[in-house]
Amino acid sequence: MNQEIERRRTFAIISHPDAGKTTLTEKFLLFGGQIQVAGAVKNNKIRKSATSDWMEIEKQRGISVSTSVMEFDYEGYKVNILDTPGHQDFCEDTYRTLTAVDSAIIVVDGAKGVETQTRKLMEVCRMRNTPVIIFINKMDREGRDPFDLLDELEEELQISVRPLSWPINIGAKFKGVYNIFEQKLDLFKPDKQRVTEKVEVDIHSPELDAQIGEQDAQQLRDDLELIDGVYPKFDVETYRSAEVAPVFFGSALNNFGVQELLNCFIKIAPSPRPTKAEERMVDPEEPKFTGFIFKITANIDPNHRSCIAFCKVCSGKFERNKPYLHVRQGKTLRFSSPTQFMAQRKSTIDEAWPGDIVGLPDNGIFKIGDTLTDGEKLHFRGLPSFSPEMFKYIENDDPMKAKQLEKGINQLMDEGVAQLFVNQFNGRKIIGTVGQLQFEVIQYRLENEYNAKCRWEPVHLHKACWIESDDAEELDQFKKRKYQYMAKDRDGRDVFLADSGYVLSMAQQDFKHIKFHFTSEF
Repeated sequence: MNQEIERRRTFAIISHPDAGKTTLTEKFLLFGGQIQVAGAVKNNKIRKSATSDWMEIEKQRGISVSTSVMEFDYEGYKVNILDTPGHQDFCEDTYRTLTAVDSAIIVVDGAKGVETQTRKLMEVCRMRNTPVIIFINKMDREGRDPFDLLDELEEELQISVRPLSWPINIGAKFKGVYNIFEQKLDLFKPDKQRVTEKVEVDIHSPELDAQIGEQDAQQLRDDLELIDGVYPKFDVETYRSAEVAPVFFGSALNNFGVQELLNCFIKIAPSPRPTKAEERMVDPEEPKFTGFIFKITANIDPNHRSCIAFCKVCSGKFERNKPYLHVRQGKTLRFSSPTQFMAQRKSTIDEAWPGDIVGLPDNGIFKIGDTLTDGEKLHFRGLPSFSPEMFKYIENDDPMKAKQLEKGINQLMDEGVAQLFVNQFNGRKIIGTVGQLQFEVIQYRLENEYNAKCRWEPVHLHKACWIESDDAEELDQFKKRKYQYMAKDRDGRDVFLADSGYVLSMAQQDFKHIKFHFTSEF
């Protein structure tokens, strides 16, 4: 069992959408022996969308709106990639994904540097103590000085950095990178399909001058000397404890610097780590199986309208057809066709180990955060829904399709795409999201996947917050006074829909014994 756990690597690739994250995923899969392309290549006229982007709306818009799960074997390791949406309107999906990984790779655009979305994602990694590696992409385009980028990374992401590769020039003069980790020179020849050959060269020898020119060779020697003087020697333990982020440079589109990143990643990245449950810490080497559902996807196969719940294995060995306890429902379940994924292509598996992501068929029995065990009653936390920032009434636009609309809304809410509240005053359904684009995705998916039409109607609200109180009388008084703005979520919990920041702060002042929660976990 130790050996199986030791060779697992489960990580998320996260970034701002323009940094080239999907292309990086594609190249990883290329190295993993998967010839099928999993990322978008902008000038490829035949294929404009990623294999990891399996929804029709993703293919049309060229954006990821949902985390996709892919696994492959590389150099004796089992690698699980969770490719997250880069668009900020879908950040909640990314936050939840980060609870299921042991490390993360952050992709940064060499010209734009650190962007807002990257900063937010880094905060989540810091909260969970998740180790990160940073890949600075697009070095073959005109961009900023590498030392300036390193300073910005430290300042903006609040983490120490240590370069493990270094670019030789940038933009039109880009000649390659020196791999500090392996002490090899990688020369750049723009080619999207072929991997550039490595050259083992002593940087103090005249051979370096012959390979990249005297001026660039001297600049590289000076840069490497400065790096050794400024940054401490790389220590794997400081990376694994999330104190230091190793930095790599390259051009994912041109297949450059990616294999160096992957080779280093599988050597230094942590194998599955202990997972915190409410009751205790769960060690991956425990013999009994435990796992939690971190994502639910409806209609991954449009022909079968099936739902898949993604389960992260935390400990023990998951086996096909073995009975497991669904802790929330108290039921015993067996799974005859658990699957592993390469985007939407799936294959049935017989077993899975800690760190693996298993797809389980879901007919409405799972919710995000559910725990499966060998019998022990455990509850894994840390998969909250956040208070939405945008709200609209959802109305049926085709009275003949009421059932389809109901089913579609329920399945999409199970996925965690958005949140549904039922207003207690007028009984109308309100959808709350983090960003405007989510409304468009919901409408599109309802029509294309469920054959149901909806229309949106405006509702002016500032914030939704879950409320609770030990003082039943005060809670009752609050609900009566705010009756127009009270709603129930899908679990029947009380939600206060404040129509302005002022109203919310006054309510907090006037009702001292009521707790106002801005995430669903309390």
